[in-house]
Amino acid sequence: MTATAPFGTLLTAMVTPFKQDGTVDFDGVKKVAEHLAEHGHDGIVVSGTTGESPTTTVEEDGLIFRAVREAVGDSLTLVAGVGTNDTKTTLELAAQAEANGADGLLLVTPYYSKPGQAGLLHHFKQVADATTAPIMLYDIPGRTGTKIAADTYREIATWGRVAAVKDAAGDPTQVVLLTDLGFAVYSGDDPLTLGFLAYGAVGVVSVVAHAAGNEIRAMIQAFLSGDLTTAQKINAQLQPAYGSLMGVPNYGATTAKAALQALGVLDNRVVRSPLVPLDDAEFSALRDGLAAAGLL
Repeated sequence: MTATAPFGTLLTAMVTPFKQDGTVDFDGVKKVAEHLAEHGHDGIVVSGTTGESPTTTVEEDGLIFRAVREAVGDSLTLVAGVGTNDTKTTLELAAQAEANGADGLLLVTPYYSKPGQAGLLHHFKQVADATTAPIMLYDIPGRTGTKIAADTYREIATWGRVAAVKDAAGDPTQVVLLTDLGFAVYSGDDPLTLGFLAYGAVGVVSVVAHAAGNEIRAMIQAFLSGDLTTAQKINAQLQPAYGSLMGVPNYGATTAKAALQALGVLDNRVVRSPLVPLDDAEFSALRDGLAAAGLL
């Protein structure tokens, strides 16, 4: 962790393993956390979108976080996903995460209700005023329906409480504005990570790093050390993995869990409804993509 990358450079939004009956598999949680720790990570985002947070309870989120901390100790930065579309629940999750020793809070734009920019500011400010842990905002309008506007970022920058932005809005050029405002920017879109770095991002909150942690870390390190040729080569090598994990309609927790099953980290790819696990044909295609990227 450095002053410019407050949570490290490579983090993964970790899946939440479930047993066949749909209950949380805490042994699986620890196995995945240990796997990430062993494959190039500086940190983990717990109970984010890829962790299926819309389907887990406040109590489960607390237990999952503690299981991850038990597995990795203080070796990794742990950022707790606390964003919901209900400010009261978000405040409850944030308080719980701080009590559990979270190193940071991931705060996604409220989804479905699509608040205006005044509503976003009101929501974010309540969390910022109620907590002390560094905050990473998460802008992903493709899932939430609302994009954080430039003037909203300018207002948030005056608070001094938001350290970083996970940007999944699809435009790496926005990094210039965000860094000028003092935010550390993390790519929230694996296929665009190298582009985000080129515009000044400090790292990535990844999904593909469930399977390619060492490779993505090597790409970031190569870029930051000025070896663009190596970074481009690794990025090209990873294209089949990007496509198989992120370029299909049923992606995210479903594909990440399937990748972990293919790697032997998990023994199933169970997800909670309304998600459905990859079928055999989809699983085979994902394996082909991982193999083409040299990850199997």
